[in-house]
Amino acid sequence: MSHFRIYIPTRTLFGTGMVKELHNQQLPGKKAMIVISNGRSTKDNGYLNTVESELQQAGVETAVFDQVEANPLKSTVMAGAAFAKENNCDFLVALGGGSVMDASKAMAFMATNPGDVWDYISGGTGKGQTMVNKPLPLVCITTTAGTGSEADQWGVITNDETNEKIGFGGYDELFPVLSIVDPELMKSVPAKFTAYQGFDALFHSTECYISKTASLMSDMYALTAIENVAKYLPRAVANGADMEARERVAFANNLSGAVMTFCSTTAEHSLEHAMSAYHQDLPHGAGLIMISKAFYEFFIEKHACDERFIKMAQAMGMPDADKPEDFITMLVNLQKACGVANLKMSDYGFTPDEFDTLATNAKETMGGLFLANPYELKHEDCVEIYRKSFR
Repeated sequence: MSHFRIYIPTRTLFGTGMVKELHNQQLPGKKAMIVISNGRSTKDNGYLNTVESELQQAGVETAVFDQVEANPLKSTVMAGAAFAKENNCDFLVALGGGSVMDASKAMAFMATNPGDVWDYISGGTGKGQTMVNKPLPLVCITTTAGTGSEADQWGVITNDETNEKIGFGGYDELFPVLSIVDPELMKSVPAKFTAYQGFDALFHSTECYISKTASLMSDMYALTAIENVAKYLPRAVANGADMEARERVAFANNLSGAVMTFCSTTAEHSLEHAMSAYHQDLPHGAGLIMISKAFYEFFIEKHACDERFIKMAQAMGMPDADKPEDFITMLVNLQKACGVANLKMSDYGFTPDEFDTLATNAKETMGGLFLANPYELKHEDCVEIYRKSFR
């Protein structure tokens, strides 16, 4: 509890309107590859034009790569790395949500390193090779409040050929050199995705708070994030133009990203990564919501860390909480307030006969997170969490 190490070298600009400060920043190159999603929102809402104009004012040329999908694929990473090299880009600007930022980190890495990105993945069929060359520098401009990827040196990549979704990175050189968190860019996120992303941020912190790797410092980050998500996410879902709510959820998300740089999440993320590895259309946050109640109930039933669940319930707005089950009450209440309490795995094509495969996949691809659980989670326990979550 008293030992921790922190290194977060990213310069962060936080607040409404901060994207307009981009041209005043010291940028790491003269030609930027701007990475966006394969959807239309970044272009239609004018965010791409704004960033291009800001970079132009700074004397930076640009080339746009617009192929990143939700749950970014290995093939897309390699295409982006090739694009960066073909266009002689000397840094990347990730403009989008977690998928865009995650993919951009891997593209920046593969633009300078030989082979395939899966050569550098540890876990599953990855070869676990180490970095050869320093990656291209990365600037992150986040348009969502969910993954906290603008604050850390990690990303998650999916190999659709092998149904593996695994964390990539961990190198100090993959921290963004600059991140802009401008809640104004989040106003257009639809209500249901605001909820999915907000719960992703919440679970980064709830997992870190019950993690074996928790410390005095991570507790401070995690509890502050939990408090802000619980209080302001329902408002952001109800009214996307509520800028106070957007700002507070974005703040919580940034904290939840930072806390993962010196504290580990738990197997809740492993279990969900397996789900979306097999069902590409499942939003990550939605998958986490689906399994969350059963996941946390497992540790509460084992009395793994009762006081920590009580403190989280208090942070979520129940000051007189006195039993770990109060956390489940507050979690379900928050899901109801955000309209996501009745998500169904079956709506995304899941069937109960998959649960054994998913449980195996979770441990084989992201087994390291199981080590942070406050109580041992066995294969049959994972299957039971899926079973209890299934609707």
